[in-house]
Amino acid sequence: MDWTRYQLSSLWSLPAAPTAVYAVLERVEDYPRWWPQVRSVTRLDDTTGVLVVRSVLPYAISLTARATRRDPDAGVLEIAMTGDLEGWARWTVTAGGAGTLARFEQVVDVRKTLLRRLAVPGRPVFRANHRLMMRAGRSGLLRHLEAV
Repeated sequence: MDWTRYQLSSLWSLPAAPTAVYAVLERVEDYPRWWPQVRSVTRLDDTTGVLVVRSVLPYAISLTARATRRDPDAGVLEIAMTGDLEGWARWTVTAGGAGTLARFEQVVDVRKTLLRRLAVPGRPVFRANHRLMMRAGRSGLLRHLEAV
């Protein structure tokens, strides 16, 4: 097992139309307004930006994200990542009940030296940290959707 590779997923049920959810998720530069752990987004060009993310644990992750797929008809947003994390992440937004299901999937290799050194003992903590970040992201998105 490669202890520095993570396959993560989360499913958010949201009481809003899929088009509204997709519209918010595609504006990555606005994530810091509603997702507390996304500390900053610096756009480099039309498809690339640098994100700094920090959750409960006392370290920040910096990554360069490049859009690889933007398909509003399929409800898919996908990026390739380099930096402290290397891999990909994808949002898939679909109708679900009276609202939307937003599925987040991520496959990454950790490149940040400290996190690689702590890979074995820290893995359960890193996974819990990710779950807390995703929970806070869903709560922030709910508040944001209610405000618009």
